[in-house]
Amino acid sequence: MPAGSVSPPLSGLSDPAVVEMARKGSEAAYRELLTRYERPVFSLVFRMVRDRETAEDLAQETFIKVLNNLDRYSPEFKFSSWLFKIANNLTIDHLRRRRVDTISIEGAPDAVTAESARATSIAVVSGNESPLEELESRELGTAIERAIGKLRPEYRACIMLRHVEDKSYEEIAEIVKLPLGTVKTYIHRARHELRTALGDVR
Repeated sequence: MPAGSVSPPLSGLSDPAVVEMARKGSEAAYRELLTRYERPVFSLVFRMVRDRETAEDLAQETFIKVLNNLDRYSPEFKFSSWLFKIANNLTIDHLRRRRVDTISIEGAPDAVTAESARATSIAVVSGNESPLEELESRELGTAIERAIGKLRPEYRACIMLRHVEDKSYEEIAEIVKLPLGTVKTYIHRARHELRTALGDVR
């Protein structure tokens, strides 16, 4: 680049372009990827493991693995899907190691915050595809969080990717490494379980 010229802001570049810069050793490019995805990755992992410290560790492990495997990323796929796949795999492996099939937030009073209740107040209670336009009540938002925390990890991952991260069914199938039909079945069953669990609070 000519002397005195100014580099374009990384925030205006596409994910593949930033990844390519990170591959070449740009620390600024890697920090940009962190800026874009650190919060969504932590949010997804936290709602699966229900423990802030564990979620922070898994999110950090995710980005370390991403940094060490950037050469394996193919620009023909969405970077976010590749990233969430790594986060999901690490989280599911963690849950399986602990032999946790369902996770309750009992004993973790700060696990459901007003922020997470708002973020997870989704349309699973009615079976609709889009998020609720407004939070019906903080109590309902908290109840949804608690109900999601009791889903099987595989169901939880699919429902969170669909309704919180707004991923398509095809993207979810790629992330969780399951057939498209299985993903749709998991989401259907998760919605049914959530509607049942929320029947008394609606």
